[in-house]
Amino acid sequence: MTAFSNIQRDGVDMVSKYRKAVNDKRRFILLSRGRKLETRSSSRAFLHKWEVGRLLACGFVGMGLLTTYHFQADHQSLIRALGTPLDWPEAKKNADHVRQWGIEQLLAIWKRAKGKERDALRWGDEIEYLVVAFEEERRKVRLSLRQADILKALAEDEALSKQGGCVPDLQTIKSTGDAIPVFHPEFGRFMLEATPGKPWGIGFKDLLDVEPNMKWRRIIAKEHMESNEYPITLTTFPRLGTRDDFIAPYYPPSGERLRSQFLPDEIANPHIRFPTLAANIRSRRGRKVEINVPIFKDENTPVPFIDPTVDYDMHKWPEDDDVRNGAAKDNHIYMDAMAFGMGSCCLQITFQAKNITEGRKLYDQLSPLGPIMLALTAATPIYKGFLADTDVRWNQISRAVDDRTPEELGEAPVKHDRWRVPKSRYASNSTYISQDPRLRKEYMDPDLVVDEDLKQQLMNGGMDALLATHFAHLFIRDPIVIFAEDLKELDLNKTDHFENLQSTNWQHLRFKPPPHDKDTGWRVEFRPMEIQITDFENAAFCIFIVLITRAILSFDLNFYIPIPLTTANMETAHARNAVLDQKFHFRNDPLPPRPMKANGTSGTTTPAYQPSRPPTPTGPVEDEHSLMTIDEIINGQSGEGFPGLIPLVESYLNSVNIDVETRCELARYLDLIRKRASGQLWTGAKWIRHFVHSHQDYKADSVVSEGINYDLIKAVEDITKNEGKNRMGEEMLRSGWVDMPRGSACGA
Repeated sequence: MTAFSNIQRDGVDMVSKYRKAVNDKRRFILLSRGRKLETRSSSRAFLHKWEVGRLLACGFVGMGLLTTYHFQADHQSLIRALGTPLDWPEAKKNADHVRQWGIEQLLAIWKRAKGKERDALRWGDEIEYLVVAFEEERRKVRLSLRQADILKALAEDEALSKQGGCVPDLQTIKSTGDAIPVFHPEFGRFMLEATPGKPWGIGFKDLLDVEPNMKWRRIIAKEHMESNEYPITLTTFPRLGTRDDFIAPYYPPSGERLRSQFLPDEIANPHIRFPTLAANIRSRRGRKVEINVPIFKDENTPVPFIDPTVDYDMHKWPEDDDVRNGAAKDNHIYMDAMAFGMGSCCLQITFQAKNITEGRKLYDQLSPLGPIMLALTAATPIYKGFLADTDVRWNQISRAVDDRTPEELGEAPVKHDRWRVPKSRYASNSTYISQDPRLRKEYMDPDLVVDEDLKQQLMNGGMDALLATHFAHLFIRDPIVIFAEDLKELDLNKTDHFENLQSTNWQHLRFKPPPHDKDTGWRVEFRPMEIQITDFENAAFCIFIVLITRAILSFDLNFYIPIPLTTANMETAHARNAVLDQKFHFRNDPLPPRPMKANGTSGTTTPAYQPSRPPTPTGPVEDEHSLMTIDEIINGQSGEGFPGLIPLVESYLNSVNIDVETRCELARYLDLIRKRASGQLWTGAKWIRHFVHSHQDYKADSVVSEGINYDLIKAVEDITKNEGKNRMGEEMLRSGWVDMPRGSACGA
C-alpha cells in the first residue's frame, strides 16, 4: 500500500474515532446546538486521547486543518479537512470557478476590513530548520525524515502542554510571561518551522528578546529529536538529490507524484496538499520542472560540465524524456522536482500595520530592499553535491514551482492559454500599491499582466484601481490544488478560495488582508532573506528590518525605483559574491524635501511630518536612481550621496527614548549588518565556499563529496553552538560579539 493510501486510511480511522468521541463525549462537544468546546485544555486532552501523533503524521495538526473541529461541533469537519483533491484536468475545469469565488471573498474582506484602524503594532519571524542525522562511525550525515515523529513528541510533552503547548491548534496563548515557541510542519519531511509563541511588540525590549527566543526554539526542537539528530539552519542540504543514501530512512527516487530522477515522493510532507501541488504543477506545464544552476568552474571541473548524476536511459515515466529533449543544460547542475526548491529554508518576517494605508506604504517601500537583503544574506553555494556559480536560493525555488506552459513562457504562440506570463508564480514583486503621491506611473511594470475583467469587478466593488490591479495580477494564475468539497458552496465568511491563489503567489513581499475571524490587521510579509547559520545572525537581520520599517514610517522615507530595476536587482543578487562584486539600482535620495525631524516617541509609527499631500516628483526618473554597491546602500556614500540604511536607522534611534544598555545591545546586531556589507565579515555563502576549497579531500573539481559534506555539517553544528567563539566560523561572526562600532552609543 502506498504512503498516500496509508494517509487516507489513517484519516478514515481518525474520522471514525472522532465520530465515536462526538457521541460518547458530550461534555466536550454539544452537538445539539453547535456550541464550542468547553476549554482549549479540554480540546488538547481530547486530542491526546485520540492520538494526536497520528494526526500529526497525516499533516493535519500544525497546518490549521484541525481548527474547524477544535472550535465547532461538526463531525464532518475532519472529512472536509481531508478532502478530495482534483487532478489537474479536473482542477483546470474548475479554475475560473475558484477564481471567481476568490474575488468575491476578497471583496467581502475589503468591505469588512478596509476601515480597520488602531491595530496593535506587532510582527513575527519564521525560522526553518533542516533536521540532519549523523552516523559518526561512517562519517555520514543524512536528512532525517522524522518530521512527524518530532512534532508528535512536541505535542505529547506534558511539561510543554502545561506552559501552553508548542503545536498549532493545541496551543494556549499565555497572557503573561514567555509564550512557548510554536513548531509547524513544512514541505519537506526533513524540515521544521518555528515561530515565537506570540507576536512581538514594537518596543525595543522586544527586539532584545528575539535572539534568546530563537535559541530557545532550537533547544526545544533538539530535546525532542534522537541523540544523533540536530536542527541546523542551512538553506539547503548540500547533497540533496545525489545518487547516495542522503535521507534516512532511504526511499528510491522516481515516484508517481514527483517523478524525479533524484528524489523520492516520500521526501515531501504526506499531507495530500503537497503531493497534489507537485503533481499538478508538473501536469499543468506538461513536463517536469526544470532547474538548471550554473556550475562553479574550478581548475579541474570538466569542460563542458555534463551533470554526471543525470540518467538519460531512464524510461519509467513519460516525463523521463525531458532530459533527452534538452532539459539538462551543459555546464549546469540539473534538478527536476518541486522539493529542490520548497525543501529550502529561509528567514521571513511579517509586520502588522496599524491600518491599510500604512500596510500599503510598507509593502511599496520594502520592495526595493528585497534584492539587497537577498544578496546580504547569501548562503546557498552548493546544490546536489556540486559548487554552484550562484550564492542564493531564489531562482531555484522559482523554477521549482514554475507551472507556466510553453505558450505562457513564450516558447510557442499563444493559442490555448490566455496570455504570455513573464514571471514564475514564485518571483519578485510586479506591483506597487500605495496611494502615495510620490508613486509615479513611470515606476510601474510595463509588462504587467492583469485580468482586466477581475480588476473591473474589484473596482465595481469599491476597491481603488491600484489595489485592484495588484490582486487582478495575482489572479492571472490558476489555482493548483482544489478540493472537490470546497466547490459546493461559497462562504463569504471564509477566505479559502482567495487564499488558494494568494498563498501560491510567492512574491518577495506579500500583502495580506486580515482573516475574517481573528483580531488581526493588514500585514506585509518580507520574504527574500536567506536563513543564517546562527541564531545571532538571524536575530540581527530580523531586528535590522524591523528598525528599517520604523525609520521608513517615522521619516517618511522614499525608496521608489522602477519595478523592472528591482527585477534586475534580484537577478544581480544571484551572482557569486554579489555583496561585494556587484552594483544595484537604488534611489539616490530617500529623504523628503524638508529637514528631518522625528517626533521622539519610542516605537511610534506615525510619520515625523504629515503634510496634507507630499509633493509629486518631477524631472527625469533616470536621475532619481543610480548603481550602488551594497556597502554604499547599507553604510552610505561619502559627501552628499546616499545616506545609508544603517545611518538612517541610527538617526531614528537617536530620535527616540532608548536607554544606553538597550542601544548597546542593538549596536551588536547593526554591527553585523554593517560589516557584512563592507566585506569585513563574510556571508554564509563565502564561508561555505572557503570551507570546501580548504578541505583536504577537495580536488578542485566542484564536487562536494560525502566526506566534505559530513565535515561541513559538523562545522555548521559547531558554529551554531559556539557562534565563532572557538574561531570556527569567526570570519562570519567575530565582531558581532567582540567589537562595538565606533561612533555608536557603545563605541570608543
